Amino acid sequence: MEKEAKKEAFRKYLDSSGVLDALTKVLVALYEQNDKPSSALEFVQQKLGGPTISEYEKLKAEMSDLNIKYNELLASHAEICKELEGLKTSPSFEKCEEMVDSDSHKDTL
Repeated sequence: MEKEAKKEAFRKYLDSSGVLDALTKVLVALYEQNDKPSSALEFVQQKLGGPTISEYEKLKAEMSDLNIKYNELLASHAEICKELEGLKTSPSFEKCEEMVDSDSHKDTL
């Protein structure tokens, strides 16, 4: 009996959230197709607003490429930050900093 109550509660949940109506409309549209699509699953996904399988694969490949580029840029950024820190501690940078400081004091006089 408890199992039936769970099923009924789930059915009501699907009905109240609009899932049953959306699935029914998509299945009716598929039924009414004169030329049935080669992939019923792709038809359903497309009608529900999801990407087709080929679009999904394309997006997945693009995401992989972007992840690679992101990691390369992250490594490059870390390398440049390390280089900058090395320049900040170099004696020539300290001399340059002293010159800027002394010039700024002249402006206040």
